[in-house]
Amino acid sequence: MKTIIERLINCILCLVMVISVAGCGNTAKEPKENVVQVYYVNNDESGIIFQDYEVQASMDDTDAVIDELLVQMETMPEKLEYEAPIYGPIYLRSYNCSGGLLTLNFASSYFEADETTEILDRAAMVRTLTQVPGVDYVTFQVAGVPLADSEGNIIGNMSADNFVYNAGNEINTYEKVELVLYFATEDGQQLMPVYRSVVYNSNILMQRLAIEQIISGPNNDVSYPTLNQQTKINSVSVRDGVCYVDFDNNFLIQPYSVSSEVAIYSLVNTICAISDVNKVQISVGGSSDVVFMESISLNTVFERNLDIVK
Repeated sequence: MKTIIERLINCILCLVMVISVAGCGNTAKEPKENVVQVYYVNNDESGIIFQDYEVQASMDDTDAVIDELLVQMETMPEKLEYEAPIYGPIYLRSYNCSGGLLTLNFASSYFEADETTEILDRAAMVRTLTQVPGVDYVTFQVAGVPLADSEGNIIGNMSADNFVYNAGNEINTYEKVELVLYFATEDGQQLMPVYRSVVYNSNILMQRLAIEQIISGPNNDVSYPTLNQQTKINSVSVRDGVCYVDFDNNFLIQPYSVSSEVAIYSLVNTICAISDVNKVQISVGGSSDVVFMESISLNTVFERNLDIVK
């Protein structure tokens, strides 16, 4: 009888050990304390997105962590769909962190940023930096003066709660704009301006809106299309007066009887008619090492050409 009891006890002990080992093997990994989410602006500048980043500095060293995250937000990411929030006119001169408040002081060029882009850049910075231990709020200054909104009200201290995840939702309004679009003449050898009023969502980058209108073609009987209507826009971004546009391969297929110059400059002239752009860089599938219609290399930066406008 004793032998049977001993065997039963041994079986129970073995079962407990198996369960314990299995339990250890399935234990979820604890999230790393030094991993934060660095926020960027998406390429069509309609919201913010993030990627995880492992901080190298000690999380107890507030200034060192801030320095490291600022470097990340000042560097343009390798991913085409991400844009650095501290870039171009958004130039950070200095910062100070005291009593849980991080003050960022920007150069006066800050006011040159597009209103939509500025809000998204600000959201990305605040959401990133308030993850730093010791930083409860972030406030902005421009040339030492507190940042104010369009009505002159001081924006003040900001936390992550000031910005919903897709910050574009905060500025989800519709506006009416008149675009100058350049389409082909009947012989396909010249361009003619066409004025079109469009009601659009202010989350959309104006340059992207104009490009979409060119691809969709004219809506009158006196001008003619220049780009393949099957063309898809991969990305559009604007930095330092240059509009970067990336298309899919349909951009290279030309179904219309127009010259290569007319096709290219219908796009370039339309984009450059928007005030904050004077140059255009075109790529296909992320590469500019492409020859369009066997005659124009895309490996260049295009400027407005009014010589072919009728």
